[in-house]
Amino acid sequence: MKYVVNFLKGLIITIVVICISFYMVTQLFNTTEREEPVVIDDRPSVEEFIGEIAEIARDLGADNDLYASVMIAQAILESEHGQSGLGSAPNYNLFGMKGSYQNNSVTLETTEDDGSGNLSTIMAAFRKYPSYEESMQDYVKLMRNGVSWNKDFYAGVYRSNTNAYTDATKFLTGSYATDSKYSEKLNTLIANYDLQQYDSPVKDKKTITVTDGDSLMKIAEVYNVKVTSIKQWNQLRSDRLEAGQQLNIYHY
Repeated sequence: MKYVVNFLKGLIITIVVICISFYMVTQLFNTTEREEPVVIDDRPSVEEFIGEIAEIARDLGADNDLYASVMIAQAILESEHGQSGLGSAPNYNLFGMKGSYQNNSVTLETTEDDGSGNLSTIMAAFRKYPSYEESMQDYVKLMRNGVSWNKDFYAGVYRSNTNAYTDATKFLTGSYATDSKYSEKLNTLIANYDLQQYDSPVKDKKTITVTDGDSLMKIAEVYNVKVTSIKQWNQLRSDRLEAGQQLNIYHY
């Protein structure tokens, strides 16, 4: 009888061990199955995009009585900071300009606002450019030359005809874009990314070398500039810095 009891105890223990082992192995495989692949976002940051076009905008704005800040904000908004199908290669259309450029165009789906917030989707032909610079030059040409029936159609955005960039963004709402909240969106971008700096000439530029322990926040405090500006000037995709890295610092 004692032998039978010991045998049953041993059998029970063996069964329990097997069950626990099976459960652990099952959990291991289930965990492996649940693991999701690591996705690395290699798209340019908004600051990186701004850094790519900002100096072009500054020069074009200064030469044509326009706000570079407004131009950059429009480019960010219209092209999803260069990431939309229209704004990215091979189209490079930063401002959603319709028609053709040197007989080159692309037809895409677009959303229209009737001015009251009601949206509809249509197919339209948009201009296709060889680079961002041509897109920006063409935008300036439109602002300065107006439309076929009124060459002064966009005179309301000129710096000489306004008191601040907010006057220009207000004018563009309803004249350039049908989005009833267009000026609000542009003003937010200009404020968030300190785009007004590009409406003035550069007074001072220096190059610094990152040392151990430096961070964007620390450097911004030392030189009395904004983190977003440092990222723009140096076309940085992230906040990560490395010792020995060189950064450009501007003052206006």
